[in-house]
Amino acid sequence: MYVPPQFAEPEADALHRIIREHPLGMLVTHTGAGLDANHVPFLFDADQGEHGVLLAHVARANPVWRNVADGAPVMVVFRGAQGYISPNWYPGKQETHRRVPTWNYEVVHAHGTLHVHDDEKFVRGVVARLTREHEAKQPEPWKMGDAPADYLAEELRHIVGIEVRVTRLDGKRKLNQHYDLADREGAIRGLEASGQSALAHVMKDTLPKA
Repeated sequence: MYVPPQFAEPEADALHRIIREHPLGMLVTHTGAGLDANHVPFLFDADQGEHGVLLAHVARANPVWRNVADGAPVMVVFRGAQGYISPNWYPGKQETHRRVPTWNYEVVHAHGTLHVHDDEKFVRGVVARLTREHEAKQPEPWKMGDAPADYLAEELRHIVGIEVRVTRLDGKRKLNQHYDLADREGAIRGLEASGQSALAHVMKDTLPKA
């Protein structure tokens, strides 16, 4: 990934936030047939290993868990807030017209090794943790115990657990850091006016602290 110095994000907390807030990762693998990508919701556990682990499950019918050797290198891409930036939002454009459109975004590349867990205990645990995390904001959170035991057991047989042991996290936050403060604030106002509050929020986070 091309990362100019002004867009590099070395802080682990910032990278972990992007993963947790945008858990649908793109799992990139290399098989005998070439490159492959699968889109999988991951659970990130920062407390395991030096750089954390990513836990998930895939359909048993998905060949990814058979086509990649245990311990093979993989990459998981997590894309955070993103959106189009109009040059009309920059005050500097009105003065010099020397501004162009761009696209701002946050992204994390998690490099690691893939490990398959084709056992019911692991799969049940991953499903339980994913469910608790994503149901937490529901007014009446669904839990695994709500489903009949035989039905749940049958559903679990159709999925396989996977674990990515992270060896490196590369982060990029391209959020107008190379522009002057007036233009950065103008872009934030433009985003807020157009309903793109998520991108506006993370851009505010990069502004100089008063």
